[in-house]
Amino acid sequence: MSLEGNLDRYDHEILKVLSQEGRLPVTELAQRIGLSKSPCQVRLRRLQAEGYILGFKAILNSAKLEMAQVAFVEVKLTDTTEPALSAFNVAVQGIPEVEQCHLIAGAFDYLIKIRTKDMRTFREVLGQAISTMPNVGSTSTHVSMQSVKDDELFEVV
Repeated sequence: MSLEGNLDRYDHEILKVLSQEGRLPVTELAQRIGLSKSPCQVRLRRLQAEGYILGFKAILNSAKLEMAQVAFVEVKLTDTTEPALSAFNVAVQGIPEVEQCHLIAGAFDYLIKIRTKDMRTFREVLGQAISTMPNVGSTSTHVSMQSVKDDELFEVV
């Protein structure tokens, strides 16, 4: 068994398999990584308790849900003090079309991934929600033409 922050090969295998197949039954997971069910289950619970596994979720088909329009918006703030950043962070949480928001070190302050039904809807979100958030000075939009690789998963070494 590993100590917190010190994962062994079984822990890495569990994370690797679950990052691709999160609904895998424990018995099959144990079989794939070469452990019996009980030790695998103990490791799985520990990885969750220690925060290595944050949760499980369904991956939705955005095209079938008519939410295939993706745009990335660079946001420059007029004020970057801690209270201004906090106000922006709180405001962005309330916009359901925002799929991701990252504070960036660089030429702008935030990079936001927005998913909408179409360009008209995106323009409404940009004009009525994003541009009116606290301390927004300017925005620059990059529209995605095609998703070449779109997965939130990362390779577990």
